[in-house]
Amino acid sequence: MVSIGELSQQTGVSTQAIRYYEQIKLLPVPKRAGNSYREYDDSDVERLQFVTRARQLDFALGDIAEILAFRDQNEPPCQYVMNVMAQQISAIEERIADLQRLRDELATLHRAGLTMPEDIEMKQCVCHLIKTGLSNEDGNDE
Repeated sequence: MVSIGELSQQTGVSTQAIRYYEQIKLLPVPKRAGNSYREYDDSDVERLQFVTRARQLDFALGDIAEILAFRDQNEPPCQYVMNVMAQQISAIEERIADLQRLRDELATLHRAGLTMPEDIEMKQCVCHLIKTGLSNEDGNDE
């Protein structure tokens, strides 16, 4: 059995986060020692390590709770996990595409800025490059 501080040290999870995970039922309510301190066993350590790894993979807390519920009912959660992963991959691919578009726009604006005349600083706008932006294919400013 380990205390909350020891559990925190073993897993790298703050005591505040451990208490929060208990509150939202990702971790079971721990046993209490005679001094009322929380005591955690090996299964609690393993469960917290799972939660930590799932968070590193950007699983939402609700998804983690669902996965743990499958496990607690002795049902394999792997198909559910596969579905969540597929959704995450799709969302990441969309985000990458958005970031690539943003990078391209910034690079184009930066190139335009390199060719601007010296007196551009005297204009009455905050920054001409950001104010006007680029025109998209429809001719509208983005």
